[in-house]
Amino acid sequence: MWWREMKKVITYLEVGEVTLSKTRRSTRISLTVRPDGSVRLSFPVWVTQKRALRFIDEKREWIAAARQKMALKYPERQAGNPPDKRVVETLRAEAKVKLPPMVARLAAEHGFSFGAVRVKATRSRWGSCSARDDINLSISLAALPDHLAEYVVLHELCHTVHKNHSHRFHALLDSVTGGQSRVLNKELRSYRPDTVINY
Repeated sequence: MWWREMKKVITYLEVGEVTLSKTRRSTRISLTVRPDGSVRLSFPVWVTQKRALRFIDEKREWIAAARQKMALKYPERQAGNPPDKRVVETLRAEAKVKLPPMVARLAAEHGFSFGAVRVKATRSRWGSCSARDDINLSISLAALPDHLAEYVVLHELCHTVHKNHSHRFHALLDSVTGGQSRVLNKELRSYRPDTVINY
């Protein structure tokens, strides 16, 4: 009967493997994305599987974004789910809206001058600064916590003054981050840009 409890794993369209859990304890339809990127769909016994799967359809963008954030935070626990190119495009669009104003705001706050801001799907680094003071940023920054994205932007803005990683560069970076550059850098190392851009 459709109202019985049930637990099984299915492959659902582009989402891939989904664990379905239909229990009497559930009072609503809910989705969980685990650190390895796997998806669990829980729903009450009085909800049909067809209705529950429609909920996945409604939340596909949320699932994709949650998977990418988990991939950044827990790169060692990924289950090998193929990245969705639509997710990359979603990140690109978000980054183009979010990052250029962030660069302008932080530059104005700290007295930096810069050239162009370019947002790219780079895999090997979070950002770079050219000899002409153009700031290049990875779209993966859109999936980072804001304070870490700002740290990366400040790092690159400091390169408009010092083109190396000298003592003066680090002193400037520490100054504009309120003495937190080492703490922020350590936190950033727990994330990797190539776990988002990898297709």
